[in-house]
Amino acid sequence: MSSPAIERILRGPTGLGTAGLQLRPQAPAAEAPAAEAPAAEAPAVEALAAEATAVEAPAVAVPAAGAPVPEVPAPEVSAAEAPVSEAVVPDVQLPSVPAPTVPAPSVPVPSLPSPTVPALPGAAAFGMAALGVAPAAAAPDGGKPRTGDPIPGLYHHPIAEPDPARVEALSLKIKAWAIDEIELYPPEWEKDFDGFSTGRYMVACHPDAPSIDHLMLAARLMVAENAVDDCYCEDLGGSPVGLGSRLLLAHTALDPLHTTPEYHPAWEASLSEDAPRRSYRSAMDYFVRASTPSQADRFRHDMARLHMGYLAEAAWAETDHVPEVWEYLAMRQFNNFRPCPTITDTVGGYELPAELHALPAMQRVIALAGNATTIVNDLYSYTKELSSPGLHLNLPVVISECEGVSRKEGYLKAVGVHNELMHAFEAESAALAVACPVPTLVRFLRGVAVWLDGNHYWHQTNTHRYTLPDFW
Repeated sequence: MSSPAIERILRGPTGLGTAGLQLRPQAPAAEAPAAEAPAAEAPAVEALAAEATAVEAPAVAVPAAGAPVPEVPAPEVSAAEAPVSEAVVPDVQLPSVPAPTVPAPSVPVPSLPSPTVPALPGAAAFGMAALGVAPAAAAPDGGKPRTGDPIPGLYHHPIAEPDPARVEALSLKIKAWAIDEIELYPPEWEKDFDGFSTGRYMVACHPDAPSIDHLMLAARLMVAENAVDDCYCEDLGGSPVGLGSRLLLAHTALDPLHTTPEYHPAWEASLSEDAPRRSYRSAMDYFVRASTPSQADRFRHDMARLHMGYLAEAAWAETDHVPEVWEYLAMRQFNNFRPCPTITDTVGGYELPAELHALPAMQRVIALAGNATTIVNDLYSYTKELSSPGLHLNLPVVISECEGVSRKEGYLKAVGVHNELMHAFEAESAALAVACPVPTLVRFLRGVAVWLDGNHYWHQTNTHRYTLPDFW
Protein backbone atom coordinates (compact mmCIF):
# COMPACT_ATOMS: atom_id res chain seq x y z
CA MET A 1 0.00 0.00 0.00
CA SER A 2 1.42 3.34 -0.98
CA SER A 3 1.64 6.49 1.08
CA PRO A 4 -0.39 8.47 -1.51
CA ALA A 5 -3.24 5.99 -1.01
CA ILE A 6 -3.24 6.58 2.74
CA GLU A 7 -3.03 10.34 2.21
CA ARG A 8 -6.16 10.09 0.11
CA ILE A 9 -8.04 8.30 2.91
CA LEU A 10 -6.96 10.77 5.56
CA ARG A 11 -8.02 13.82 3.62
CA GLY A 12 -11.47 12.35 2.93
CA PRO A 13 -13.81 12.20 -0.06
CA THR A 14 -13.11 13.70 -3.48
CA GLY A 15 -16.69 14.37 -4.53
CA LEU A 16 -16.72 11.30 -6.79
CA GLY A 17 -16.39 8.85 -3.91
CA THR A 18 -13.31 6.83 -3.05
CA ALA A 19 -14.44 3.47 -4.34
CA GLY A 20 -11.37 2.97 -6.49
CA LEU A 21 -8.98 2.61 -3.57
CA GLN A 22 -8.14 -0.87 -2.31
CA LEU A 23 -6.98 -1.09 1.30
CA ARG A 24 -6.14 -4.77 1.39
CA PRO A 25 -2.41 -5.55 1.11
CA GLN A 26 -1.63 -7.22 -2.20
CA ALA A 27 -0.22 -10.60 -1.19
CA PRO A 28 1.50 -12.80 -3.80
CA ALA A 29 -0.91 -15.25 -5.40
CA ALA A 30 0.83 -18.24 -3.85
CA GLU A 31 0.41 -16.81 -0.36
CA ALA A 32 -3.23 -15.77 -0.65
CA PRO A 33 -5.46 -18.29 1.19
CA ALA A 34 -8.61 -19.50 -0.51
CA ALA A 35 -10.76 -18.36 2.39
CA GLU A 36 -9.86 -16.42 5.50
CA ALA A 37 -11.26 -16.99 8.94
CA PRO A 38 -12.57 -13.84 10.66
CA ALA A 39 -9.46 -13.62 12.85
CA ALA A 40 -7.21 -13.48 9.79
CA GLU A 41 -8.66 -10.10 8.75
CA ALA A 42 -7.18 -8.19 11.66
CA PRO A 43 -3.66 -7.83 10.17
CA ALA A 44 -5.14 -5.87 7.25
CA VAL A 45 -6.52 -3.32 9.69
CA GLU A 46 -3.30 -3.24 11.67
CA ALA A 47 -1.30 -2.75 8.49
CA LEU A 48 -3.54 0.16 7.57
CA ALA A 49 -3.01 1.76 10.96
CA ALA A 50 0.74 1.24 10.79
CA GLU A 51 1.00 2.89 7.39
CA ALA A 52 -1.32 5.71 8.47
CA THR A 53 1.01 6.37 11.40
CA ALA A 54 4.02 6.48 9.09
CA VAL A 55 2.67 9.35 6.95
CA GLU A 56 4.77 12.46 7.56
CA ALA A 57 2.52 15.44 8.37
CA PRO A 58 1.44 17.57 11.33
CA ALA A 59 0.36 15.43 14.27
CA VAL A 60 -3.23 15.20 15.49
CA ALA A 61 -3.69 15.13 19.25
CA VAL A 62 -5.44 12.02 20.53
CA PRO A 63 -6.93 12.28 24.02
CA ALA A 64 -5.70 9.96 26.72
CA ALA A 65 -8.16 7.61 28.31
CA GLY A 66 -10.68 9.57 30.33
CA ALA A 67 -9.32 12.95 29.21
CA PRO A 68 -11.81 15.63 28.18
CA VAL A 69 -12.52 15.79 24.46
CA PRO A 70 -11.53 19.08 22.80
CA GLU A 71 -14.35 21.16 21.34
CA VAL A 72 -14.00 22.26 17.74
CA PRO A 73 -16.37 24.26 15.55
CA ALA A 74 -18.19 22.46 12.77
CA PRO A 75 -18.20 24.01 9.29
CA GLU A 76 -21.60 24.82 7.86
CA VAL A 77 -21.07 23.18 4.49
CA SER A 78 -22.62 20.34 2.57
CA ALA A 79 -21.64 16.77 3.39
CA ALA A 80 -19.71 16.39 0.17
CA GLU A 81 -17.69 19.57 0.80
CA ALA A 82 -16.82 19.08 4.45
CA PRO A 83 -13.07 18.75 5.16
CA VAL A 84 -12.11 15.87 7.38
CA SER A 85 -8.78 16.87 8.90
CA GLU A 86 -10.39 18.01 12.12
CA ALA A 87 -9.43 16.79 15.59
CA VAL A 88 -9.91 13.09 16.08
CA VAL A 89 -13.06 13.38 18.14
CA PRO A 90 -14.84 16.68 17.73
CA ASP A 91 -17.48 17.37 20.33
CA VAL A 92 -19.64 20.03 18.77
CA GLN A 93 -22.27 22.02 20.61
CA LEU A 94 -23.87 24.40 18.16
CA PRO A 95 -26.47 27.15 18.59
CA SER A 96 -29.79 26.61 16.90
CA VAL A 97 -29.79 29.03 14.02
CA PRO A 98 -31.22 28.63 10.54
CA ALA A 99 -28.60 27.60 8.02
CA PRO A 100 -28.50 27.86 4.23
CA THR A 101 -30.01 24.98 2.33
CA VAL A 102 -27.52 22.15 1.91
CA PRO A 103 -26.31 22.48 -1.71
CA ALA A 104 -25.73 19.66 -4.11
CA PRO A 105 -22.10 18.48 -4.24
CA SER A 106 -20.49 19.94 -7.34
CA VAL A 107 -16.97 21.04 -6.41
CA PRO A 108 -14.24 18.51 -5.52
CA VAL A 109 -12.78 18.75 -2.04
CA PRO A 110 -9.41 20.53 -2.14
CA SER A 111 -6.33 18.58 -1.14
CA LEU A 112 -5.46 18.96 2.53
CA PRO A 113 -2.34 18.05 4.50
CA SER A 114 -2.53 14.48 5.75
CA PRO A 115 -2.24 14.26 9.54
CA THR A 116 0.05 11.81 11.26
CA VAL A 117 -1.90 9.66 13.69
CA PRO A 118 0.20 8.68 16.72
CA ALA A 119 -0.01 5.34 18.44
CA LEU A 120 -2.89 4.92 20.87
CA PRO A 121 -3.08 3.11 24.19
CA GLY A 122 -4.51 -0.37 24.34
CA ALA A 123 -8.20 -0.92 23.69
CA ALA A 124 -8.99 -1.48 27.36
CA ALA A 125 -7.44 1.84 28.35
CA PHE A 126 -8.82 3.65 25.30
CA GLY A 127 -12.42 2.69 25.98
CA MET A 128 -15.53 4.68 25.06
CA ALA A 129 -14.48 7.64 27.22
CA ALA A 130 -11.78 8.52 24.72
CA LEU A 131 -14.43 8.50 22.00
CA GLY A 132 -16.20 11.25 23.94
CA VAL A 133 -19.05 9.04 25.19
CA ALA A 134 -20.40 9.68 28.68
CA PRO A 135 -19.88 7.01 31.34
CA ALA A 136 -22.57 4.35 31.59
CA ALA A 137 -25.35 4.86 34.09
CA ALA A 138 -25.54 2.75 37.21
CA ALA A 139 -29.05 1.47 36.55
CA PRO A 140 -31.00 0.37 39.64
CA ASP A 141 -31.60 -3.33 39.92
CA GLY A 142 -34.81 -3.12 41.90
CA GLY A 143 -37.80 -0.95 42.57
CA LYS A 144 -40.57 -0.03 40.19
CA PRO A 145 -39.39 2.66 37.73
CA ARG A 146 -41.28 5.94 37.57
CA THR A 147 -42.69 7.34 34.33
CA GLY A 148 -39.80 8.39 32.13
CA ASP A 149 -37.20 6.38 34.07
CA PRO A 150 -34.83 4.02 32.25
CA ILE A 151 -35.42 0.28 32.40
CA PRO A 152 -33.86 -1.04 35.65
CA GLY A 153 -30.67 -2.95 34.94
CA LEU A 154 -30.40 -1.77 31.32
CA TYR A 155 -26.84 -0.79 30.35
CA HIS A 156 -26.92 2.68 28.82
CA HIS A 157 -25.22 6.08 28.74
CA PRO A 158 -27.34 9.02 29.89
CA ILE A 159 -27.20 12.19 27.80
CA ALA A 160 -27.91 15.85 28.44
CA GLU A 161 -31.29 17.23 27.44
CA PRO A 162 -31.14 18.14 23.72
CA ASP A 163 -30.91 21.85 22.91
CA PRO A 164 -34.57 22.99 23.16
CA ALA A 165 -34.18 25.79 20.60
CA ARG A 166 -32.76 23.40 18.05
CA VAL A 167 -35.45 20.82 18.86
CA GLU A 168 -38.18 23.40 18.27
CA ALA A 169 -36.66 24.62 15.00
CA LEU A 170 -36.30 21.08 13.67
CA SER A 171 -39.79 20.07 14.83
CA LEU A 172 -41.39 22.97 12.96
CA LYS A 173 -39.40 22.28 9.82
CA ILE A 174 -40.06 18.53 9.69
CA LYS A 175 -43.79 19.07 10.25
CA ALA A 176 -43.93 21.63 7.45
CA TRP A 177 -42.24 19.11 5.15
CA ALA A 178 -44.66 16.35 6.16
CA ILE A 179 -47.82 18.45 5.76
CA ASP A 180 -47.09 21.03 3.08
CA GLU A 181 -44.53 19.32 0.88
CA ILE A 182 -45.56 15.66 0.71
CA GLU A 183 -49.02 15.50 2.37
CA LEU A 184 -47.87 12.65 4.53
CA TYR A 185 -50.82 12.24 6.88
CA PRO A 186 -54.47 13.29 7.35
CA PRO A 187 -55.44 15.69 10.18
CA GLU A 188 -56.50 12.85 12.49
CA TRP A 189 -52.91 11.57 12.62
CA GLU A 190 -51.45 14.89 13.76
CA LYS A 191 -51.43 14.00 17.47
CA ASP A 192 -49.40 10.84 16.84
CA PHE A 193 -47.01 12.70 14.56
CA ASP A 194 -46.38 15.31 17.25
CA GLY A 195 -46.11 12.61 19.91
CA PHE A 196 -43.35 10.87 17.98
CA SER A 197 -41.13 13.89 18.77
CA THR A 198 -38.96 13.63 15.67
CA GLY A 199 -37.15 16.87 16.43
CA ARG A 200 -36.08 15.82 19.92
CA TYR A 201 -35.13 12.37 18.62
CA MET A 202 -32.81 13.62 15.87
CA VAL A 203 -31.18 16.38 17.91
CA ALA A 204 -30.40 13.82 20.62
CA CYS A 205 -28.92 11.37 18.10
CA HIS A 206 -26.87 13.85 16.06
CA PRO A 207 -25.35 16.45 18.40
CA ASP A 208 -22.52 17.18 15.94
CA ALA A 209 -24.80 18.13 13.01
CA PRO A 210 -23.54 21.46 11.64
CA SER A 211 -27.01 22.88 10.92
CA ILE A 212 -30.76 22.31 11.02
CA ASP A 213 -30.58 21.42 7.33
CA HIS A 214 -28.16 18.60 8.12
CA LEU A 215 -30.52 17.37 10.85
CA MET A 216 -33.39 17.48 8.36
CA LEU A 217 -31.60 14.86 6.25
CA ALA A 218 -31.98 12.37 9.10
CA ALA A 219 -35.42 13.61 10.16
CA ARG A 220 -37.00 13.16 6.72
CA LEU A 221 -35.62 9.66 6.36
CA MET A 222 -36.77 8.73 9.87
CA VAL A 223 -40.31 9.98 9.20
CA ALA A 224 -40.39 8.23 5.82
CA GLU A 225 -39.25 4.91 7.26
CA ASN A 226 -41.93 5.12 9.94
CA ALA A 227 -44.58 5.91 7.33
CA VAL A 228 -43.65 2.74 5.44
CA ASP A 229 -43.62 0.68 8.63
CA ASP A 230 -46.98 2.02 9.86
CA CYS A 231 -48.86 2.05 6.56
CA TYR A 232 -47.44 -1.11 5.00
CA CYS A 233 -46.60 -3.31 7.97
CA GLU A 234 -48.35 -2.32 11.21
CA ASP A 235 -50.70 0.13 12.90
CA LEU A 236 -52.18 2.24 10.13
CA GLY A 237 -53.55 -0.27 7.66
CA GLY A 238 -50.50 -2.49 7.31
CA SER A 239 -50.72 -6.21 6.60
CA PRO A 240 -48.28 -9.05 5.86
CA VAL A 241 -50.40 -9.98 2.87
CA GLY A 242 -48.87 -8.54 -0.29
CA LEU A 243 -46.16 -6.73 1.66
CA GLY A 244 -43.40 -7.81 -0.73
CA SER A 245 -44.98 -6.05 -3.68
CA ARG A 246 -45.59 -2.84 -1.73
CA LEU A 247 -42.04 -2.74 -0.37
CA LEU A 248 -40.51 -3.43 -3.77
CA LEU A 249 -42.38 -0.54 -5.39
CA ALA A 250 -41.53 1.76 -2.47
CA HIS A 251 -37.87 0.77 -2.67
CA THR A 252 -37.73 2.12 -6.23
CA ALA A 253 -38.22 5.57 -4.69
CA LEU A 254 -34.82 5.04 -3.04
CA ASP A 255 -33.15 3.02 -5.79
CA PRO A 256 -34.66 4.36 -9.05
CA LEU A 257 -35.99 2.17 -11.83
CA HIS A 258 -33.89 2.29 -15.01
CA THR A 259 -36.19 1.30 -17.83
CA THR A 260 -37.24 2.26 -21.36
CA PRO A 261 -38.84 5.61 -22.21
CA GLU A 262 -42.17 3.87 -22.84
CA TYR A 263 -42.54 2.60 -19.27
CA HIS A 264 -40.71 5.29 -17.33
CA PRO A 265 -43.72 7.69 -17.01
CA ALA A 266 -45.91 5.01 -15.36
CA TRP A 267 -43.24 4.28 -12.79
CA GLU A 268 -42.64 8.00 -12.18
CA ALA A 269 -46.36 8.55 -11.56
CA SER A 270 -46.49 5.60 -9.14
CA LEU A 271 -44.11 7.37 -6.74
CA SER A 272 -46.87 9.81 -5.81
CA GLU A 273 -49.62 7.24 -5.30
CA ASP A 274 -49.35 6.87 -1.52
CA ALA A 275 -47.77 8.60 1.47
CA PRO A 276 -44.95 6.08 2.02
CA ARG A 277 -43.69 6.40 -1.55
CA ARG A 278 -44.03 10.19 -1.55
CA SER A 279 -42.05 10.41 1.68
CA TYR A 280 -39.35 7.97 0.52
CA ARG A 281 -38.90 9.81 -2.75
CA SER A 282 -38.70 13.29 -1.25
CA ALA A 283 -36.44 12.29 1.65
CA MET A 284 -34.07 10.44 -0.67
CA ASP A 285 -33.94 13.34 -3.13
CA TYR A 286 -32.73 15.63 -0.36
CA PHE A 287 -30.27 13.03 0.89
CA VAL A 288 -28.73 12.40 -2.53
CA ARG A 289 -28.15 16.11 -3.07
CA ALA A 290 -26.28 16.41 0.25
CA SER A 291 -24.35 13.13 0.28
CA THR A 292 -21.63 11.57 -1.83
CA PRO A 293 -22.53 8.73 -4.23
CA SER A 294 -20.89 6.26 -1.83
CA GLN A 295 -22.96 7.46 1.12
CA ALA A 296 -26.19 7.32 -0.88
CA ASP A 297 -25.47 3.79 -2.07
CA ARG A 298 -24.60 2.71 1.48
CA PHE A 299 -28.01 3.95 2.63
CA ARG A 300 -29.83 2.14 -0.20
CA HIS A 301 -28.09 -1.08 0.79
CA ASP A 302 -29.09 -0.67 4.43
CA MET A 303 -32.70 0.00 3.43
CA ALA A 304 -32.73 -3.19 1.35
CA ARG A 305 -31.60 -5.02 4.49
CA LEU A 306 -34.44 -3.40 6.44
CA HIS A 307 -37.05 -4.39 3.87
CA MET A 308 -35.79 -7.99 3.86
CA GLY A 309 -36.28 -8.06 7.63
CA TYR A 310 -39.83 -6.73 7.23
CA LEU A 311 -40.58 -9.58 4.82
CA ALA A 312 -39.26 -12.29 7.17
CA GLU A 313 -41.41 -10.96 10.00
CA ALA A 314 -44.42 -10.82 7.69
CA ALA A 315 -43.87 -14.41 6.56
CA TRP A 316 -43.90 -15.57 10.18
CA ALA A 317 -47.08 -13.62 10.83
CA GLU A 318 -48.83 -15.20 7.85
CA THR A 319 -47.99 -18.73 9.05
CA ASP A 320 -48.29 -18.09 12.83
CA HIS A 321 -44.67 -19.19 13.19
CA VAL A 322 -42.86 -18.47 16.44
CA PRO A 323 -39.15 -18.45 15.58
CA GLU A 324 -36.38 -19.77 17.77
CA VAL A 325 -34.57 -17.04 19.70
CA TRP A 326 -31.57 -17.13 17.39
CA GLU A 327 -33.89 -16.95 14.36
CA TYR A 328 -35.63 -13.92 15.81
CA LEU A 329 -32.28 -12.23 16.46
CA ALA A 330 -31.26 -12.96 12.86
CA MET A 331 -34.41 -11.28 11.60
CA ARG A 332 -33.79 -8.32 13.89
CA GLN A 333 -30.30 -7.88 12.48
CA PHE A 334 -32.05 -6.85 9.26
CA ASN A 335 -35.31 -5.37 10.58
CA ASN A 336 -33.57 -2.83 12.79
CA PHE A 337 -32.31 0.74 13.11
CA ARG A 338 -29.13 0.21 11.10
CA PRO A 339 -29.95 2.76 8.34
CA CYS A 340 -30.13 5.52 10.97
CA PRO A 341 -26.68 5.44 12.62
CA THR A 342 -24.91 4.62 9.36
CA ILE A 343 -25.77 8.06 7.96
CA THR A 344 -24.15 9.76 10.94
CA ASP A 345 -21.27 11.01 8.80
CA THR A 346 -23.56 12.60 6.20
CA VAL A 347 -25.53 14.33 8.93
CA GLY A 348 -22.26 15.39 10.56
CA GLY A 349 -21.01 16.95 7.32
CA TYR A 350 -18.13 14.57 6.53
CA GLU A 351 -17.61 11.14 4.97
CA LEU A 352 -16.28 7.83 6.24
CA PRO A 353 -14.62 6.51 3.04
CA ALA A 354 -16.24 3.44 1.55
CA GLU A 355 -13.16 1.29 2.09
CA LEU A 356 -13.14 1.99 5.82
CA HIS A 357 -16.90 1.45 6.09
CA ALA A 358 -16.52 -1.92 4.35
CA LEU A 359 -13.84 -3.26 6.73
CA PRO A 360 -15.14 -6.48 8.34
CA ALA A 361 -14.38 -5.07 11.80
CA MET A 362 -16.44 -1.94 11.03
CA GLN A 363 -19.29 -4.03 9.65
CA ARG A 364 -19.34 -6.06 12.86
CA VAL A 365 -19.38 -2.91 14.99
CA ILE A 366 -22.29 -1.48 12.96
CA ALA A 367 -24.20 -4.76 13.17
CA LEU A 368 -23.75 -4.97 16.94
CA ALA A 369 -24.90 -1.37 17.28
CA GLY A 370 -28.02 -1.99 15.20
CA ASN A 371 -28.85 -5.18 17.08
CA ALA A 372 -28.45 -3.62 20.52
CA THR A 373 -30.46 -0.50 19.79
CA THR A 374 -33.27 -2.53 18.21
CA ILE A 375 -33.65 -4.58 21.38
CA VAL A 376 -34.01 -1.25 23.20
CA ASN A 377 -37.10 -0.76 21.03
CA ASP A 378 -38.37 -4.25 21.86
CA LEU A 379 -38.04 -3.53 25.57
CA TYR A 380 -39.55 -0.04 25.69
CA SER A 381 -42.38 -0.84 23.25
CA TYR A 382 -43.20 -4.15 24.98
CA THR A 383 -46.36 -2.94 26.74
CA LYS A 384 -47.57 -1.05 23.66
CA GLU A 385 -47.14 -4.09 21.44
CA LEU A 386 -48.91 -6.46 23.82
CA SER A 387 -52.02 -4.27 23.58
CA SER A 388 -52.34 -5.09 19.85
CA PRO A 389 -54.35 -8.17 18.76
CA GLY A 390 -52.62 -11.51 18.33
CA LEU A 391 -49.17 -12.58 19.43
CA HIS A 392 -46.80 -9.71 18.67
CA LEU A 393 -43.25 -10.99 18.37
CA ASN A 394 -40.51 -9.21 20.27
CA LEU A 395 -37.44 -10.59 22.02
CA PRO A 396 -39.04 -10.98 25.50
CA VAL A 397 -42.05 -12.80 24.01
CA VAL A 398 -39.91 -15.09 21.85
CA ILE A 399 -37.67 -15.99 24.81
CA SER A 400 -40.74 -16.70 26.93
CA GLU A 401 -42.40 -18.85 24.25
CA CYS A 402 -39.31 -20.81 23.20
CA GLU A 403 -37.65 -21.30 26.57
CA GLY A 404 -40.77 -21.96 28.61
CA VAL A 405 -40.32 -19.12 31.08
CA SER A 406 -42.69 -16.46 32.34
CA ARG A 407 -43.19 -13.18 30.53
CA LYS A 408 -41.27 -11.41 33.30
CA GLU A 409 -38.34 -13.84 33.07
CA GLY A 410 -38.32 -13.48 29.29
CA TYR A 411 -38.25 -9.70 29.59
CA LEU A 412 -35.43 -9.63 32.13
CA LYS A 413 -33.38 -12.09 30.08
CA ALA A 414 -33.86 -9.83 27.04
CA VAL A 415 -32.38 -6.97 29.09
CA GLY A 416 -29.33 -9.16 29.63
CA VAL A 417 -29.06 -9.95 25.90
CA HIS A 418 -29.10 -6.21 25.16
CA ASN A 419 -26.39 -5.57 27.72
CA GLU A 420 -24.13 -8.26 26.26
CA LEU A 421 -24.52 -6.76 22.79
CA MET A 422 -23.77 -3.26 24.08
CA HIS A 423 -20.60 -4.43 25.85
CA ALA A 424 -19.48 -6.22 22.68
CA PHE A 425 -20.18 -3.11 20.59
CA GLU A 426 -18.15 -0.90 22.92
CA ALA A 427 -15.22 -3.32 23.22
CA GLU A 428 -14.97 -3.83 19.48
CA SER A 429 -15.40 -0.11 18.71
CA ALA A 430 -12.47 0.64 21.00
CA ALA A 431 -10.38 -2.14 19.47
CA LEU A 432 -11.08 -0.88 15.95
CA ALA A 433 -10.20 2.70 16.91
CA VAL A 434 -6.86 1.45 18.26
CA ALA A 435 -6.14 -0.79 15.25
CA CYS A 436 -7.09 1.84 12.67
CA PRO A 437 -6.84 5.33 14.23
CA VAL A 438 -7.84 7.29 11.12
CA PRO A 439 -9.61 10.51 12.24
CA THR A 440 -12.77 10.01 10.19
CA LEU A 441 -13.08 6.40 11.36
CA VAL A 442 -12.75 7.36 15.02
CA ARG A 443 -15.24 10.19 14.57
CA PHE A 444 -17.69 7.80 12.88
CA LEU A 445 -17.39 5.28 15.71
CA ARG A 446 -18.14 8.03 18.18
CA GLY A 447 -21.10 9.14 16.07
CA VAL A 448 -22.60 5.65 16.08
CA ALA A 449 -22.13 5.37 19.86
CA VAL A 450 -23.76 8.76 20.40
CA TRP A 451 -26.64 7.74 18.12
CA LEU A 452 -27.26 4.71 20.33
CA ASP A 453 -27.31 6.92 23.41
CA GLY A 454 -29.73 9.37 21.80
CA ASN A 455 -31.97 6.54 20.64
CA HIS A 456 -32.16 5.16 24.18
CA TYR A 457 -32.89 8.62 25.56
CA TRP A 458 -35.78 9.07 23.11
CA HIS A 459 -37.32 5.68 23.98
CA GLN A 460 -36.91 6.28 27.69
CA THR A 461 -38.48 9.74 27.68
CA ASN A 462 -41.20 9.26 25.04
CA THR A 463 -44.03 8.59 27.46
CA HIS A 464 -46.57 9.42 24.74
CA ARG A 465 -45.69 6.12 23.10
CA TYR A 466 -44.15 3.90 25.77
CA THR A 467 -44.77 2.68 29.30
CA LEU A 468 -42.85 -0.04 31.10
CA PRO A 469 -44.35 -3.32 32.32
CA ASP A 470 -44.81 -3.92 36.06
CA PHE A 471 -41.92 -6.37 36.43
CA TRP A 472 -39.97 -4.77 39.33
